[in-house]
Amino acid sequence: MFKARKGSDIIRNGHQDQICDALERVVLGDTKRLIINIPPRSGKTEIAVKNFMAWSGGLFPDSEFIHASYSKRLATSNTYEARAIMQSEAYREIFPWVELQGDSKAKDEFRTTAGGIFYATGADGTITGYGAGKMRDGFGGAILIDDAHKAGEATSEVQRRNVIDWFQMTMESRKNRPDTPIVVIMQRLHEEDLTGWLLAGGNGEEWEHLKIPALKGDGSSFWPEQFPKEMLDRQEAASRYVFAGQYMQDPVPRGGGMFQRDWFEIIPAAPAGCTWVRGWDLAASDGADSAWTAGVLMGRAPGGEIVISDVVRIQGSPAKVERLIVNTASQDGVHVKGSIPQDPGQAGKAQVQYLIKQLQGYSYTASPESGDKETRAEPLAAQAEVGNVKLVKGDWNKAFIDEITTFPVGKWKDQVDAATRAFSFLVGTSNYDLRGAL
Repeated sequence: MFKARKGSDIIRNGHQDQICDALERVVLGDTKRLIINIPPRSGKTEIAVKNFMAWSGGLFPDSEFIHASYSKRLATSNTYEARAIMQSEAYREIFPWVELQGDSKAKDEFRTTAGGIFYATGADGTITGYGAGKMRDGFGGAILIDDAHKAGEATSEVQRRNVIDWFQMTMESRKNRPDTPIVVIMQRLHEEDLTGWLLAGGNGEEWEHLKIPALKGDGSSFWPEQFPKEMLDRQEAASRYVFAGQYMQDPVPRGGGMFQRDWFEIIPAAPAGCTWVRGWDLAASDGADSAWTAGVLMGRAPGGEIVISDVVRIQGSPAKVERLIVNTASQDGVHVKGSIPQDPGQAGKAQVQYLIKQLQGYSYTASPESGDKETRAEPLAAQAEVGNVKLVKGDWNKAFIDEITTFPVGKWKDQVDAATRAFSFLVGTSNYDLRGAL
């Protein structure tokens, strides 16, 4: 369809297959709620809105769709182009049985002779008299929401809340059946945008999440032809906040500043002869949006450098946390000392006593935290600022750096708390002279 309409071949890339596979699961009934997060200008609207409506509408011509965007003008344009696809000669060769009603002249709405409806609206509008999906089993249409937030307004709590209220009070009530699929397609703009709210359990449903960041795990571009690595590096340097959300799909709050990204050198391996400790931070609950339990393996090299070589973390039940801690201690070995925080009160004391008992044979101790998080982090920040904290290259690097560079205003602080405990423990167990390191 791209070549038929644009006159040139689409530039193929793996992310397109990922999106198509996810949308096929929607049509097959395997997925009822789908979120697709991907950088801008990646063809998401072309595939997930225009072509998806035309393709699935060809398979099921009586399907009823509602397509929404932050701007009704954009949603109308997308729907109008979907109609153009369905009127093209190339489309009719594939779906010769699909016919549009002759009176479908409005750009924001058209219909098929089989009873299908394609309707466009804006995220600030009401919908009267229209629904999505058929009153039968099997696929019969969907609600497609593409970029519900306007980028310039996503930092406003009021505007974000308006979009979420619109989703709850307007869009969700437009399902003709409870299992009518809903597909949300967007670039991330804020921790508490529509995607963040839904993934945190906002509407009480489970969502399949297709997350496609601009940089893959090995640091390469997800689509080199369209997003050269050099271009992505420039964009990240220009605005870490924008890049984290819109390009990496991991929005971070503005602010932070206690730790800077360029303070941390990533090294291929830890120096020989390090003294090692593992510091832990324990989550207080195990809910869907609970904090993480994190463990940071930190060492002091003979030359005085502080080396972080591994970070493990988990969201889960106390039993899962216990297994993680015991298994990690086993992997670290008996030469690595460990430190666990003890919450105040009898419950906290009982918890650490139980954990220490499970860690018999390893050198683990527990102690209560003292002072606030920022105060506890200051000594480690001082070392990082002078370039004395190195990170051993690993899969955990990105999540750790993203969290520590937004501390203390970021959503998560667990890895930072574990790192500061490890550093304090390392200083105490090795009689390390901070002045000497500086």
